[in-house]
Amino acid sequence: MTLRDRDRWILRRPETLPEAEQLQLKTVRTHCPEIDALTRHVRAFAVMLTERQGERLPDWLAAVRRNDLPGLHTLAAGIDRDRDAVIAGLTLPWSSGAVEGHVNRIKMLKRQMFGRAGHQLLRKRVL
Repeated sequence: MTLRDRDRWILRRPETLPEAEQLQLKTVRTHCPEIDALTRHVRAFAVMLTERQGERLPDWLAAVRRNDLPGLHTLAAGIDRDRDAVIAGLTLPWSSGAVEGHVNRIKMLKRQMFGRAGHQLLRKRVL
């Protein structure tokens, strides 16, 4: 078992893991309480994300802070800086993904053309 295997087991949906991998993860979780706590928190966050349960975020953050997991504490601190936006993102059906994709495309075009042409050519490529 490698670290990559362990991470993949934690991040996948439990029902999609083959039985042998489920047993290996169960063994790892039994022998390491930190991995067990990490697995519980990651899976709880995944449920919040996929089922749009943003109202559960404050409870999840409190549960993360009760464990000695510095990496998750850093994530929790980042989420706290913009808690309302994160809750909205985990709850509301709207996404700014399409807009972000267009902005990313325009930035790529600008980088490709850096120093080669003026505003007119950039405008033609964008439009």
